[in-house]
Parts: sequence; structure tokens; C-alpha cells
Amino acid sequence: MKYPIIFDTDPGVDDAQAIAIALRHPDIDLLGMTTTFGNVDIDTATHNALLLGELAGQPVPVAQGSACPMVKPRHPAPKHIHGDNGLGNIPLPPVTGHAESRNAAQFIVDTVRARPGEVSLVAVGPLGNLAAALQLAPEIVTLVRQVVVMGGSIREGGNVTPVAEANIFNDAHAAQKVLTAGWPLTLVGLDVTHRCILTPEHMSRIEAAQGNLGRVLAGSYDFYRAFYRDALGIDGCCPHDSVALAWLVRPELFKTTRGHLSVVTEGAAEGQTILAAEGRQFIEPRWSGTPLAQVCLEVDGAAVSQWIADTLG
Repeated sequence: MKYPIIFDTDPGVDDAQAIAIALRHPDIDLLGMTTTFGNVDIDTATHNALLLGELAGQPVPVAQGSACPMVKPRHPAPKHIHGDNGLGNIPLPPVTGHAESRNAAQFIVDTVRARPGEVSLVAVGPLGNLAAALQLAPEIVTLVRQVVVMGGSIREGGNVTPVAEANIFNDAHAAQKVLTAGWPLTLVGLDVTHRCILTPEHMSRIEAAQGNLGRVLAGSYDFYRAFYRDALGIDGCCPHDSVALAWLVRPELFKTTRGHLSVVTEGAAEGQTILAAEGRQFIEPRWSGTPLAQVCLEVDGAAVSQWIADTLG
């Protein structure tokens, strides 16, 4: 089965790994990338998206999108995790291509309208571009094939606050709109991405197989690996964004549940994702008032990591 996708991204070391998969996997048809702030500022995100396509020899359309959250001021980019340039501070070659004249939201709307029922949106950064597309054309909720969001945490706790995952926290108001829009949505959060580890052995295979792109993936991986050694005590990295693509292509590696999602937008729990299990009664009906969505809660982490290495190696 072929999966035509738009990849909404803030590249980012783990984004770069996922972009390489989207460009290489035979079952994924990468129609374009839309960029957002998050791991880096918006101009750096767009530069990196263009660069990674060129290094792979497969440039695809890139449309620039959200530079800041919908409502609140943006937080500084996590340079200690991804580096100043988003790719581990390694030297990067120049980019020859340019972003689309259309912004990200318009690109999403135009692409989905042109191929109703075919296009999957895979979003691995803050969700402002998808929220803007919904405002621009609410009918796209019935036109997309599915929406896969790498973000959130149900049982795992947070990675930027005690309860919030970075992509959701960085634009909680946009996330609330996207996760409750009523389109076919799967949340791939820290509950599963923290179970996957891309090891140095995996990356050696990838570097050897991917030419110029492999050198960038391996160089940025070293910086990212150092962060994970200090943060989680692992020798490797959690390939968060690639796990969203693994769900798309290999859903049998995951266990999911259905329920009603909501996002806390204010206060100490800002950015927390809440799941009210399908069919369960709570003290007030508001917890179950949003449309049903699917959430990944368990994964065969070793198999997903091997799938990444096999795809790129």
C-alpha cells in the first residue's frame, strides 16, 4: 500500500532521520514538507528541510509555516538538544532550492483538496500549520486519509515539564484544535517513542548507506546521543519522529486504545494531553465531549528501531 503524505516538521535531528525515511521508503510518497518553529526557528527549519531533500537527491516542495505559537510567546529553541543549526552544529553545505510561494497551511489545503481521501498528514512538530489549515478550510477534516501526530504523553509524563511533551507544550492552543478536530487521528507520543532506541550500531549502518545525507545524519546523531546519555542514561537516541512513520507503515508493531483527547492550555499543567477512555463514565461529561481518536500506548521498540535501520541501511 502506498501512503502519500505531507510531512509537517521542525528539523531537528530526529526530524532529519524521519525525513530520510520518508524520502527512501518504497511505501511512502512524500508530496511535500511544511515547516514550523520548534526545535529551531522557522527559517532554520525551512533551510534544513530543503537541504535534507537535496542531500538525498530527492528535492520535494517545502512550504514555510508557523513562526510562533497561536496565542502565547514562543520559548527559545532547545539548542542544547539539537544544536544552533538544528543538526548538531555540524558544518552544512549550501542550499540551492527555495521554499514554495504558498505558505504551509495553503499547501496543506491545496494538496488535500486535490487528492481527497488519499493524503495522510504526518505532523512531528508544534501543530500551528495544521490548526491554520483547519481555519482556512474546515472541510479538510473529511478529505484527509488520516492524521498522525508525534506528540503528547498519556502515561509517560513529560519531557519539557513534568506532564507535557515538547510539541504539544510549544503550541498548546494549536494542539487542542488539531487533536479535537474530528478527523481520523492517531497520537504517537512519548509512551511509545521512549521505548525505541536508535543505537550507534544502527547509525553506522545508516551512515554507510546514505552517502552525503548519511554523513549529516551521523554527525547530528553524535550531538543528540550526548544529550540522551545525560538525560535518560541511554547510549543512543529516541528517534521520536521516525516512530510516527513506523506507525503509518507498520501499525502491527503498536498497541493502541481509543478515547477522547484534550489539551490543557493554561496553568501549571499547560501542554498536558489527557485521554478519556472510550466508553468510561466520569464525574462530568466534559472529559468525553471531544471526538474519538486513537492513541499508541505500547510498542515493540526493538522492532521499530530495527525497521528504521533496515529502511535507511
